[in-house]
Amino acid sequence: MDNSYRYFENRDCKYYPCHEGIKEMNCLFCYCPLYHLQKCPGSPRFIAKNGRTIKVCTDCVFPHQPENYEKVIEIVKEGKIE
Repeated sequence: MDNSYRYFENRDCKYYPCHEGIKEMNCLFCYCPLYHLQKCPGSPRFIAKNGRTIKVCTDCVFPHQPENYEKVIEIVKEGKIE
């Protein structure tokens, strides 16, 4: 893959694939650096549990798509907290 520093796929991971339906699974952001954001470019759900609101990202593939690398890095660099 071009610009391989932007892409890493770990097919040996016991959780691979953690999301179904992605042709190229970028594992570089396995733990999403955008999780702390209330408003992120992904598609999280929010659920109430034990009186708390929890962000659920199991259906979000935004950080795992190779074409979104630059956007994730841009948001991290800006230090946006929304």
